[in-house]
Amino acid sequence: MTKIRVFDPAMCCSTGVCGPTIDPALVRFSADADWAKGQEIDLVRYNLSQEPMAFVNNPVVKQFLDRSGAEALPLILVAGEIALAGRYPTREELVRWAGLAAAPAMKSPSGGCCGGSGTC
Repeated sequence: MTKIRVFDPAMCCSTGVCGPTIDPALVRFSADADWAKGQEIDLVRYNLSQEPMAFVNNPVVKQFLDRSGAEALPLILVAGEIALAGRYPTREELVRWAGLAAAPAMKSPSGGCCGGSGTC
């Protein structure tokens, strides 16, 4: 299974979904990360403020931080290589990187939202 590693910026908690102002992108990604783990996707997150040695001990991440700075986080590595930086991945990107078949799209009821009656 492909390893996906997410190197988060410094946050007060492991998910960043805490405090008085919550970033909607973090809420979405946190839900997507939980979903990915439920699909047995090998996804691990590292928080700069809680696990700084994970950043220092990874040569790819250390070089990225030396070049771009912590402001450029999050950094996502797939199989040890940079796949994305500066934003969190979508669920579709996680699925693609993990090599899973795409989840089936949700279908609307036949006849549209009105069930074919023509009036809503």
